[in-house]
Amino acid sequence: MSRPAAVIVLAAGQGTRMKSALPKVVHPLSGLSMIGHALRAAHGLDPQHLVAVVRHQRDVVAAEIERVLPSAIIADQDEIPGTGRAVQCGLEALDAAVEPVSGTIVVTYGDVPLLSTDTLSELVATHEGAGHAVTVLTSRVEDPTGYGRIVRDLLGHVSRIVEQKDADPETLRFDEINTGILVCPTRPLKQWLTALKNDNAQGEYYLTDMVGLYVSQGEPVAAVHVDDYKEALGVNSRSELAVATRIMQERINEHWMSQGVTMLDPTSVWIGPEVTLGMDTEILPQTMLYGKTSIGENCVVGPNTRLTDTIVGNDAVVDETVAINAQVDAFA
Repeated sequence: MSRPAAVIVLAAGQGTRMKSALPKVVHPLSGLSMIGHALRAAHGLDPQHLVAVVRHQRDVVAAEIERVLPSAIIADQDEIPGTGRAVQCGLEALDAAVEPVSGTIVVTYGDVPLLSTDTLSELVATHEGAGHAVTVLTSRVEDPTGYGRIVRDLLGHVSRIVEQKDADPETLRFDEINTGILVCPTRPLKQWLTALKNDNAQGEYYLTDMVGLYVSQGEPVAAVHVDDYKEALGVNSRSELAVATRIMQERINEHWMSQGVTMLDPTSVWIGPEVTLGMDTEILPQTMLYGKTSIGENCVVGPNTRLTDTIVGNDAVVDETVAINAQVDAFA
């Protein structure tokens, strides 16, 4: 797989269902913002450039993006609504910041925090290997309410994507959803973005409408199905944030247990994505490890402990402690 020319991360969504003064994508999930998780996954592709498109509460979101990934190019979406317009603004900002790029463009979202670099890599590799005009990431969920539906023709090929608010009852029965994540070459992407229309229930320029445009011109459209639907979950409410947090907690804890860390009750241990743990360390219940915390080998941490950006040496015991930017020596 070659390096993508750019990854465009859309972080312009308003997120009114969060009922918060804080922008949706800045809400924390396992010690890192949702946009932070999305940027880490995208950055894992080693793209030539990474662009983040912002709109609502621009300054707060941009500050978080710059904190997590200072090399990211910030693009501002104007008042024209829709994911298609957001991508267009991202490409314009990219062209203004560097020489006009050519090659593969990956589009992903700041409110899909569970998506992994491995899944994005598979999507790009499949796209480049088959030479498709566009390749979309799909999944199947028990309750597809709120998601755009994948519509296939009689041969099983993707023919179009229909958003929830524009779908008829028959289409709403389909359980294969559009994650919104796709891969496309730069030149045709720019061309088809200008052909998008906003004659839909929300009056927006949908990026997903490009699929139907490609199909109408006989261009090959492909789909990569992500087996673990949890990766494709979008977060739009506090309850969905809690679900995503639990999934991330299970994922991170399972990783560290596979690396020789003991947890008597993994459901009561929360570990951030940037934390490191040494072998034969034991994490006791009601422990939270966030930021760039690093725990050495043969340690016992907890119970009732919260460490942020803290260094713990080998063979230390940290019991019922709250520490921020601290250092605990070995054998302490």
